[in-house]
Amino acid sequence: MDAAPNAGERPAAMAVYNLMPFNVLIVEDSEFMRTLLRRIVRGLGIGRVQVFEDGTGAIAHLKELAEAPGATLAGGPDLILSDMFMGPVNGLQLLRWVRLSPESPDRFIPFIMVSGAADGEYVDAARRLGVTEFLAKPYSIGTVSARILAVIDQPRQFVRCQSFFGPDRRRVSTEWRGIERRVLSEDDINVVYSSTTPGKTRKKSDVWYFRLPNMLKDKAGGRGVSGRGELAGHMLEQAEAELRDAEVQYDTVARQYLDSLDAKCRAALENADQREPLYRQIHALAHELRGQGTTFGFPLLTTLAKSLYHYTGPGCRMDDNAATIIKHHADAMRAVVVHNISGDGGEVGNALVRTLEESIEKFAPNTQERERAGLDLDMESSAIA
Repeated sequence: MDAAPNAGERPAAMAVYNLMPFNVLIVEDSEFMRTLLRRIVRGLGIGRVQVFEDGTGAIAHLKELAEAPGATLAGGPDLILSDMFMGPVNGLQLLRWVRLSPESPDRFIPFIMVSGAADGEYVDAARRLGVTEFLAKPYSIGTVSARILAVIDQPRQFVRCQSFFGPDRRRVSTEWRGIERRVLSEDDINVVYSSTTPGKTRKKSDVWYFRLPNMLKDKAGGRGVSGRGELAGHMLEQAEAELRDAEVQYDTVARQYLDSLDAKCRAALENADQREPLYRQIHALAHELRGQGTTFGFPLLTTLAKSLYHYTGPGCRMDDNAATIIKHHADAMRAVVVHNISGDGGEVGNALVRTLEESIEKFAPNTQERERAGLDLDMESSAIA
């Protein structure tokens, strides 16, 4: 048990970080969400923000940095925030390039993956490729700032072996109580304290630990300060103001998404032979709306979009009943925005959910199909906690 502090003893003050020297690279295909994330990180005090629509532009920029005469790591980004689902180069492909390509200017760049699909399989895929943190949409100022602070305060050693390169996937150094899959002790492992890619192996194993100095903490003004830091309260308030301002604009943006969704759902009902490509497009739109609803005060929109996202995934039926269920999801999502149904919607929201559930019950042929199309009304309640 930790000893109690002496009477009158004040806890040590946390360092207040200054992020103005930071350079952050944002990769996001949605113009609205790209602009929003840029405004949020600027509101948190980050001095330089560069934005790209997809991984192609980001990779081209990073290549230019690496190829520039006299290029140094000091001129590159301190952090990458990237959406997962975009094209032609998605977030996972960008992450793989950053970590493994010999053309990458810095294979150790902290990388935060941003996605509305925070399901286990996607988080695991990002971890296997060397992601630093995962930021789930819908996000809040609290979750964005928490991920950035985690990168600064809790850097992990990098591990290089035959099948992996990235931050150590075990976040704590306490005794591991699960099944031990590591077959080497630290005595067998090559440990280096610089970012230089190793040449000759000094020990028998091909496993390397890179234990690098915490340059980001130094850059944020935390040099010599033990423990974690924080962001100034006025910076958090400024970021919150940016988010509130975006909420005012979101009604127009949401209606544009919903117009596109409605058109594709109608086309799917009328053109059975076009359903497969249309469902892929509907799936992508549902993913976007799933990641936006709660952020802008419409958690019910996030819940409905998540249901539509799962229903239109691989294995979705191509018959008229399935197309009807999909269209009724879109109708319910539009009602949330048109009637400004915030929070859980109260009686109006409950009536909307019941109507959609009755449609699923009517048009889904069996229990398995009803479960696939069903609404998870509790899952999204803590999405931005």
